[in-house]
Amino acid sequence: MPVVHYAAREITCKIVYYGPGRSGKTSNLQYIHRRAPADRRGEMMSLATHGDRTLFFDFLPLDLGTISGFTTRFQLYTVPGQVYYRSTRRLVLQGADGVVFVADSQRRQREENVESYRDLHEALAEQGTDPRDLPLVLQYNKQDLPADLICPPAELDQLLNFRNVPSFPAEALGGRGVFETLRRVSELVLRRLAAPAPAVATGR
Repeated sequence: MPVVHYAAREITCKIVYYGPGRSGKTSNLQYIHRRAPADRRGEMMSLATHGDRTLFFDFLPLDLGTISGFTTRFQLYTVPGQVYYRSTRRLVLQGADGVVFVADSQRRQREENVESYRDLHEALAEQGTDPRDLPLVLQYNKQDLPADLICPPAELDQLLNFRNVPSFPAEALGGRGVFETLRRVSELVLRRLAAPAPAVATGR
């Protein structure tokens, strides 16, 4: 749920990067953080877990506009992908205004992608959120690997994209598809926010 800061004339929205372990969620945030102007981004914070990390930072986009005179700020989070961090993923997902699902394009990761995507929908349902109402973008990462090792985007769409949401091939380490994914999910969040909806007000 977006948070409205009336004193600062600012609306803060939360976007969560979800997906299986080692799919490229962290690489997405690190690339965005490196490329965002220093005066438009906050400090990147990390919660280390065994074999994975939860990252967070916020930023003010340069050209996504305002809503009723309020500037928009986005908080970006990743979740740990390993199965045994289920409770942590659910905690991070709470209050999300949009989700980027980062799939690992390697053929050997097909089952892990499906399991993680199912876990996302189950987590949203447990929190009382209809997954069909939440802005969602799919990113098919590691498309730079040899063709015989990966599923092409069309095959991944058949595997995962039953909602027919926007999807992007990507190479998060090199930046291909990273900002395209972020821009699309941000646009979907702002479009949803522009429609009448409740928001939490704070005095900060």
